[in-house]
Amino acid sequence: MIADYILGTHDEEIARLALQHSAWRNDALAAWRTAGFRPGQTILDVGCGPGFATLDLAGSAGSDGRVIAIDKSPRFLAALDSRRPANVRVHRADLDAGEFPDIRADAAWCRWILTFTTRPRDVLARIAQALRPGGTIVLHEYFDYSTWRGAPRCEPLERFVEAVMQSWRDAGGEPDVALSLPKWLGELGFEIRKLRPIVAAVHPGEPKWKWLRAFIEINGPRLVDLGYLTAGESAAVNAATKSALMITPGVLEIVAAR
Repeated sequence: MIADYILGTHDEEIARLALQHSAWRNDALAAWRTAGFRPGQTILDVGCGPGFATLDLAGSAGSDGRVIAIDKSPRFLAALDSRRPANVRVHRADLDAGEFPDIRADAAWCRWILTFTTRPRDVLARIAQALRPGGTIVLHEYFDYSTWRGAPRCEPLERFVEAVMQSWRDAGGEPDVALSLPKWLGELGFEIRKLRPIVAAVHPGEPKWKWLRAFIEINGPRLVDLGYLTAGESAAVNAATKSALMITPGVLEIVAAR
């Protein structure tokens, strides 16, 4: 049996992922343009989830191209399958188990997936093997999750972030996996074309602020259930961030080519 994602695959999480993609959509589209994603290509969406980015990638690939959407969750893939265009194919694969489609692609997109895998370098190597010579990859992964802070300082939020990071590490992931990616990409024959750290100060009501708040609202109770927070700590961070300016977790954008 394939284990559930640590953040779950329930309806609330699917809705949160829709909000997340909306908040980060412009960053993704800009990175894809830099990488040269274009009509006619075969593009991998590695860890596609319910497929919000997949649908945008389908537009990039056009009717003469295709998108291969890869995920281990039947529930996420069903959500995508119900609305996917003709140029999208779904492929169920457990990346931690070494599964990957036997395909040759021109480009790949991977956002906040390596963070949650137990052998991220192996996953990256399988993506590399699937790319044709000259193929490009765009990665968005955290390089410093602890930059998620309040301004002024918010101790309940810092405790929440600490609990999130510990829960991911206990599940075999690494919140700051992006720190290892430039070295691994070089070892796998990639040339890095762009490195961009993304950290923003976000005010209440802004898209990325809503993304952070949704994560707190959904995952506070989940962390209580898992034993990483007390009910009081979950309530405290929820109350303390309702109108707080927040600084986002540090993301490293990488564009690289083989």
